[in-house]
Amino acid sequence: MDMERYAEANNVPILEKESIEFINKYIQLNDVKSVLEIGSAIGYSAIMMAKDKADLEITTIEKDEKRYKEAIKNIKTCGLDERINVVFNDALEVSLAGYKFDLIFIDAAKGQYIKYFDKFKYYLSDRGVIITDNLKFHGLVENKDRIESKNVQGIVNKIEQYIEYLKDNDEYVTKFYDIGDGLSVTYKANNGKIEGIN
Repeated sequence: MDMERYAEANNVPILEKESIEFINKYIQLNDVKSVLEIGSAIGYSAIMMAKDKADLEITTIEKDEKRYKEAIKNIKTCGLDERINVVFNDALEVSLAGYKFDLIFIDAAKGQYIKYFDKFKYYLSDRGVIITDNLKFHGLVENKDRIESKNVQGIVNKIEQYIEYLKDNDEYVTKFYDIGDGLSVTYKANNGKIEGIN
């Protein structure tokens, strides 16, 4: 696939196949109609979700101009621009007042995960979930002795703080999955059983 080759050549992180399969299965099982994605990159994950379910509407936010333009191009090429809306902005600056989403997918700056969660949880539909990617961060969260750079150490520390934040949050239930680069699925504690994640 051209997008996968482009991502590899340009060092753009895209969602692992195992993770996409997990998310798409969740979308089908729970008849998800609307997705908010924080971090479009080149549009790969949004396209893979939209291709898998014909009535899915996706809003995806990207702050890097080069990646935003690439996402727009790829989405148009796939004929999905009617169902995928790409917003060029920093997610923390975006207002989505009046919108609710069945699934919110966080896959952007790792150091901002808690801020993203705190902001966007208010946009969850009644039985909506928040899925977060990269919680293993290439295996470094479990193998911190392999970290050589202070910058990477800082990112790993932030991911650990986010994981603890999710575990300690009484309003929400979070399930952690050893899938792809590490996924979590979070939903409101009073939601009971949700297909495919219990």
